[in-house]
Amino acid sequence: MSLLGIDIGTTHIKTGIFHFDGSLVHLSIHPTKSHIDEKGNTYYDPEELWQTVMDAIEKVAKEMEEDIVSIGVTSMAESGLLVNRHTGECVSDMIPWFDRRTEEVSDWIGREIDSFEQFKKTGLHNSYKHGLAKILWLKQNGAEIHPDLVWLSASDYIVYKLTGEIGTDYTLAARTYAFGIDDKEWNEQLIKHFQLPVSIFPKAEPSGTTTGYTEGLSGLLEDGIPVAVSGHDHVCTMLAAGVVESETTLNSMGTAETLLGSTKERKLGKSDFESGFSFGCHVLPSYFFWLGSIQSSGGSVEWLRKQYSSDELLSYKAMNDLLKDAPREPTGILYYPYLAGSGAPKPDPRVRAAFIGLKDSHQKGDIYKALLEGTVYELRSMIEAAEDMGLGNIKKLVSVGGGTKNQEWMDIKANVTNREFFIPQTAEVTLLGAALVAGLGAGIYSSPDEIIRVVGKAEHRQVSPDKHLHQRYSEIFTEGYLPLQGPLRDYYASQS
Repeated sequence: MSLLGIDIGTTHIKTGIFHFDGSLVHLSIHPTKSHIDEKGNTYYDPEELWQTVMDAIEKVAKEMEEDIVSIGVTSMAESGLLVNRHTGECVSDMIPWFDRRTEEVSDWIGREIDSFEQFKKTGLHNSYKHGLAKILWLKQNGAEIHPDLVWLSASDYIVYKLTGEIGTDYTLAARTYAFGIDDKEWNEQLIKHFQLPVSIFPKAEPSGTTTGYTEGLSGLLEDGIPVAVSGHDHVCTMLAAGVVESETTLNSMGTAETLLGSTKERKLGKSDFESGFSFGCHVLPSYFFWLGSIQSSGGSVEWLRKQYSSDELLSYKAMNDLLKDAPREPTGILYYPYLAGSGAPKPDPRVRAAFIGLKDSHQKGDIYKALLEGTVYELRSMIEAAEDMGLGNIKKLVSVGGGTKNQEWMDIKANVTNREFFIPQTAEVTLLGAALVAGLGAGIYSSPDEIIRVVGKAEHRQVSPDKHLHQRYSEIFTEGYLPLQGPLRDYYASQS
């Protein structure tokens, strides 16, 4: 018997079959196709998305030698669409989390509410990314909102297509800006304030709760397999990576880089709000997760890669070969990775990226290494801010994502932060998390502790700091990076 995980990601849709011990048996990866409309808005075609999931399931199903006993679906958090709950008709395309068409709506929401009071309820700072802003944008742009409609995240939608049943989990509900992370209820007062029916949001249950059972999938999967919304992809990754204790955090490296940790559920206050960190429901009961992000970490690498390319985009190998000519010591160049503004601990959408300290002897490799160093200075700022807030004494970071393949970057991380980094050798950690959470809900695992024991056996590649280099980086961080960002922020604030 085995578990099926489905991961609806920004760039790829993946399906994986796992044994109960967490080992990957079969894997299928397909591109997530996005489109741009005549106004420049990005969207996913929901039927196309569903067909891609079906294709991915079909590929692994052909290889199956054992029965699947549960299915878990995880996805990018804020992407969603409106669906008629009775007919199944998609009333809108799926709006990705990163599409910025909702910025003006988000600004309006901010003027209508008390941001701090809303943060205490939701754990979130007002953003164009959230489901509430997307629903209101659709309403303002012609969608007729009525009680038959329901807002579904990407995970919710795929579970609905697999089972015919509608539901969501706490972790994804908590990314709408309309869900209370304390009481685990929809905020009816807020929803009605914006003249929306409360039924616009689906029933929310703990992560991994069986929403329904497979039905009518043309022989692709047997009828009657329990299917669950496993939750927010970052949080599923945390579980599969074993990030539960406060001394360990998850460092997810993508276009945006995130730092995530676990903390016991508690009331949120002013210091939490002012920190720039966001909080949300964990897949584990009685826990929150906290999150800070560097908006353009991998995005900075991609930007520089484009600048260094001519007709063809430079390969990552070619980019990393440039680092061979860079010195082993710190470059001394300061890079502030604010191409899309800054996140925690000093969130500011107005601030912009900058290089400081360039001279005529610097070459491409120096600038590339400086860019990597800058992203890690920012990561260190987040780590220290989280510790100052009492979110944990962070000694260990588990890193996942494409950036972990860049050994120079990982070495810089360890040297700047003076912490141990561990890179899971387990294939497809997010997929595994989705499968494990659903397995817990279906009774395959007796408790979260059993899952922690399963993932605790996984192998990791360890990256340790060099004490000499850490001392050099610390001098640059404390004497250069931190004090010089103040004038940079002040200048761009004055220009807004």
